Amino acid sequence: MPDLTTIAFDADDTLWHNERFFRMTQDHVAGLLADYAERDHLDERLLAAERRNLGRYGFGIKGFTLSMIETAIEVTEDRVPARVIREIIAAGQEMLAHPIELLPHARAAVEELAAAHRILLITKGDLLDQERKLAQSGLGDLFDGVEIVSDKTAPVYADIFARHGLVAEAAMMVGNSLKSDVLPMIRIGGWGVHVPHELTWALEHEAPPEGHARFRTLPDLGELTRLVEGIKDAEGR
Repeated sequence: MPDLTTIAFDADDTLWHNERFFRMTQDHVAGLLADYAERDHLDERLLAAERRNLGRYGFGIKGFTLSMIETAIEVTEDRVPARVIREIIAAGQEMLAHPIELLPHARAAVEELAAAHRILLITKGDLLDQERKLAQSGLGDLFDGVEIVSDKTAPVYADIFARHGLVAEAAMMVGNSLKSDVLPMIRIGGWGVHVPHELTWALEHEAPPEGHARFRTLPDLGELTRLVEGIKDAEGR
């Protein structure tokens, strides 16, 4: 196997908070629609709308906002007041302007590993919003490459590494999503490191590949440099 030379990071809920703002907005909208639907039913219909709309709108705040509007129309049987639609749009706009909050150890982990490795950012979602968040994070200059993609699958990862002149076997993907960050990377021969976040979107849930030689899980990014060094020591490099 080639040396471990490349560390790729997910962005949302790996380097900075993201899902908490979706949950806060969902709570707000649930309050607006409390007279029309019970919370459990509303959450169920919203998740169904998000799943249905991924192929149309992709991942991110704009698709989430449109799905909330669609759900509001559905649960009110086309009777949703215009003021509620206006508030949902305003909530989405507020999300798009929310300041970035780095997760603990995020900057230190990227800086430490950048000293001896090629560092990539691989994130999915709306291009403009992801570019905004990266610029506000103050981490942009630390990455050797930034990839903003519509989805994360094994072929997408393989294409990214090929375009950068890299092989997946020499790379590690670090992220909070088993479905998007860990499993596709392992499928193409790379390392997949799961750093769970306290909040994870239901559509990102998957079972961990327990026992796989290239799967690791960490409590936070503060342990990442030690993990990388341990893997390289074990391989005699």
